[in-house]
Formats: sequence, structure tokens, C-alpha cells
Amino acid sequence: MGLALGELAGLLGGDLHGDPDCIIGSVASLQQAGQGAISFLANRAYRKYLTATRASAVILEAAFADECPTATITVANPYAAYARAASLLSALPAKRRGVHPSAVIGAGCEIASSAWVGPHCIIEDGVAIADGVQLAGGCFIGRDSRLGADCVFHANVVVSHGVRIGERVVLHPGVVIGSDGFGLANEHGHWLKVPQLGGVCIGNDVDVGAGSTIDRGSLDDTIIADGAKLDNQVRVAHNVRIGAHTAIAACAGISGSARIGSHCRIGGGAGILGHLEITDHVVITAMTLVTKSITRPGVYSSGFPAQENASWNRNAARLRRLDRLARKMRKLEQQLAPSATD
Repeated sequence: MGLALGELAGLLGGDLHGDPDCIIGSVASLQQAGQGAISFLANRAYRKYLTATRASAVILEAAFADECPTATITVANPYAAYARAASLLSALPAKRRGVHPSAVIGAGCEIASSAWVGPHCIIEDGVAIADGVQLAGGCFIGRDSRLGADCVFHANVVVSHGVRIGERVVLHPGVVIGSDGFGLANEHGHWLKVPQLGGVCIGNDVDVGAGSTIDRGSLDDTIIADGAKLDNQVRVAHNVRIGAHTAIAACAGISGSARIGSHCRIGGGAGILGHLEITDHVVITAMTLVTKSITRPGVYSSGFPAQENASWNRNAARLRRLDRLARKMRKLEQQLAPSATD
């Protein structure tokens, strides 16, 4: 089972150079692809593998087509075209329907006949599950939550009470949505828990990676807008707002009440302090700590890249002396500056 190369090129909106009747059944890397597979060149670091590839066809930019020994589909954005090709050629499992006998369903639930509730799922009272939703084994959906059409929840996802989730949302294994935020008030050295009374609202076409957690709001909802993509083990605290089509890489942490704009990209391990605002179209590189609001689009970084330990030790020692050196420099500048009477 596959697609004719001419049909695939049409679906991708690319220009075909080669046999339109060649059948493509899979995708593979330039190094590993064989007959019947299509590959792609999106990163120039892999250009060295292009001339020797055995793929039946390659998706690439027109500038590199002459270097390819096989059929090509030329497009402006090869990686996006590859993503579409992989989706078209992937054998997705057929959707299931019904409720597994081991699932526990509360009172007053509305579960569409086209949805699937897998083994050992727990659905609390008042939950609404729309058409085509697929819940894998061990999922927990808290009371009065709402799941939009065609959502896919992988194994052991936990959705707490009163959460609203849009359509075509994918939650990977171990995701927790709607856990209590870290709300504490200090009174005479003792911590009092602040009740977390808000919820979580997730838009359409959102992906959340394995082990990620999104806390419910303290009063207002935590909001994840349409098309946002969160990698594995991302931490989103209470009252955070993440704008549409923002992508956040693994292990990033976003503190409470931060506001992140649309079309932002946040690198792995980045940290964003609470109550900050980040405007649209901001790129935050990996391991960056954001300590103040960002009001202009652009690329922002902090921290030091890795270096040899001996070099790091010398630089660290000099860093400790920077304040003293700065004071000396200021004093010298004052001494050398011309007086007002000169």
C-alpha cells in the first residue's frame, strides 16, 4: 500500500522531476532509504548523504535538485513537506468505538457513540466526551470536564475536574492537566494552602508531550491557545497563558501568571519567571533564564556554552573579581576625567 509519486507531489504542492507512477510506501533518512521510500533534505549538514542516497525520491529545495541521483519533489519548505508525506504514508491504527468493560463511568456522562474509552479508564460524573475521542488505557477524566472531538489521549493521562479541552488535542503518556498550582501563603513562618479554584482551558490542535504538567488556575483559568506544541516534561504553572502556535521544548519551566505570546519558540530547559509578559514572535534559546518581560520580537539567550573545565575555572575565578575591577575602573575614570574648570 502506498501512493504514486505524482499523486504525492500533488498533495505536497511540489514540483516532481521523475517517474509519476513510482509507488512510494514509506519515509526514511537519506542514509537508510531504499527502493519505495521517500527521503528529504532540510538540514544542509546532511547534504553530504544526498549523492549516494538509494531512496526512490527525495523532497528538497530546488537549489539542490541537480545533486540528487533520483527523483525529486522540490518545495520551498522540505521539512514541512516531509511532515505531510510522513502523515500520508503512516499506517495509523483504525479508531475504536465503545467503552471497555473494565472502564468506570460516572453518573451523568455524555460519551459519543464514536468515541473509545479504553481499559481501566475512570470517567467521573458529568464528563462530556465528543465524537471520535480516543482514550487509551488507564486515563482519568475528572468531573465536569469537557473533551472536544477527535482528541487522542495516550496511556495514563490525568485530566482533573472542570477542565475544558478543544478538538484534535493530543496528550501523550503521563500528562497531567489541572493539578493544583503551587499556591501558598506564609503566616508566622507556616505555609497555608491557597485553594486553586480556576481551571484549565486548552484550545484546538494542541499537543502536549509525555510527562508534562499544566496546573489549574488559582482563580482564573490557565490557558493554552490553539496550535500550541509542548514537548516532554514541560512544566506550566497556574494562571499561565500560552499564545497560539507557540512551541516549547522539553524540560522548560514556566512560573505562575506568566504570559507568553503567539508564535514563540522556547528552547529546552529554559525558565521563565512568574508574572512576566513575553510578546509575540520571540525565540528563547535553550537553558535561558528569563527574569524580566520581553516586549520586542527577537532571539534572546543567557548562560554560558560548555567549554573545557580548566577554561571554565579560570573564567569563573575572573567573574568573581568583576565587581572589584568595575569599581577600580570607575575610580580611574573619575580621576582622569577633565575637571569642570579645565
